[in-house]
Amino acid sequence: MARVELIMPKMGESVSEATVISWTKEVGEMVEMDETIVEIATDKVDSEVPSTHEGKLVERLFEADDVVKVGQSFAILETEGVEDTPVAETAAPTPVAAKAVEETVNKAIETTTTIKNTGDRFYSPLVRSMAGEEGIEMTELETIPGTGKDERVTKSDMISYLKTRGTAPVPTVSSVKTAEKPEATTPTPVNIANTGGTEIIEMDRMRKLISAHMTMSKSTSAHITSFVEADMTNIVNWRNSVKEDFKNREGQNITFTPIIIEAMAKAVKDFPMVNVSVEGTNIHIHKNINIGMAAALPDGNLIVPVIKETQNKNLIGITKSVNDLATRARAGQLKPDDIQGGTITMTNVGTFGNLMGTPIINQPQVAILACGLIKKKPVVLEIAEGDVIAIRHMMFLSLSYDHRVVDGALGGQFVRRVADYLEQFDKNTIL
Repeated sequence: MARVELIMPKMGESVSEATVISWTKEVGEMVEMDETIVEIATDKVDSEVPSTHEGKLVERLFEADDVVKVGQSFAILETEGVEDTPVAETAAPTPVAAKAVEETVNKAIETTTTIKNTGDRFYSPLVRSMAGEEGIEMTELETIPGTGKDERVTKSDMISYLKTRGTAPVPTVSSVKTAEKPEATTPTPVNIANTGGTEIIEMDRMRKLISAHMTMSKSTSAHITSFVEADMTNIVNWRNSVKEDFKNREGQNITFTPIIIEAMAKAVKDFPMVNVSVEGTNIHIHKNINIGMAAALPDGNLIVPVIKETQNKNLIGITKSVNDLATRARAGQLKPDDIQGGTITMTNVGTFGNLMGTPIINQPQVAILACGLIKKKPVVLEIAEGDVIAIRHMMFLSLSYDHRVVDGALGGQFVRRVADYLEQFDKNTIL
């Protein structure tokens, strides 16, 4: 019998680690080649990892909610034949893995002099190591909300907390007394009276991630929203005239979303300072225009796949990217890279019959555009013969932006320019 290590595979250019959701095999069970052995999560995308060998699962090196780095061993199988990767009888890792584990353990040991597990709340060595490196004492660590199992603090929770740390007073050992209530800066749980007609359910993993991300965004960015109204009549009439031919030829629909995204890409070229990200006091100006497209999932959650380098795509290319990402999002088939690298986001609240919205910025971006319902209404038009009232297809656009780096003039001009490009759409455009 031989022992082999199963290695966490590479899941995308920008993905370096994954969180274990659950194991599909118990220790002692047989595993077939290419059979799913563990389910993992990278950001909001869940994936299944198949076994690269056939054999009996003899050891699971990680449990649910643990973080596994790409290229790291996560399980050991006992197989027939020659060993692919030598593993000692005690299941010791390879030299490279052993060194990494040793460094992690040493880090944890260094920090345990000030950060130790106390009470009922467990902190992993990684979390304690991060807390030690950032000078976070136990009294402060206990105030960080956890999204892991049993409200454990995960690496993502620590990253989100560190991004906003410093915006409010941090409690210290000297300022916190035993058996006293928390400081006013610490949220106090509110007891909700159960009247007998209340059902209590726990947020699923994705909803917890969304909750943490949205709360972090509001506490990070100084949100402000500007509104304009765009005349979509030419676009509505053009789309009605080409949609059947396009569907027959391409086998897919053309919606308003790719047209709006194309207008956004043009406006970003005119105002590149909305296509930036903020890291501390540094502003990262992105050369590529990677537009995130907020998409509602069947379970009610939200995900934001990204259309990469829209500045290099024509309307047909954007349409195909939009349709592909939307289809795979609804089917749960997005890859980790599909939701990475966005530089600005668009959300279509009109899909739900809403006239307008004030969306929350998708960190670390600085702007998000919401498109409302396209609705027919009487509008005053200025023509050579004078003013007339006509029935037009109108749509509200609202841009939420980070007032730390985007002033009202820039935000207002950008959303107005998007509307201008939509209103100037050439109704003779040929797909």
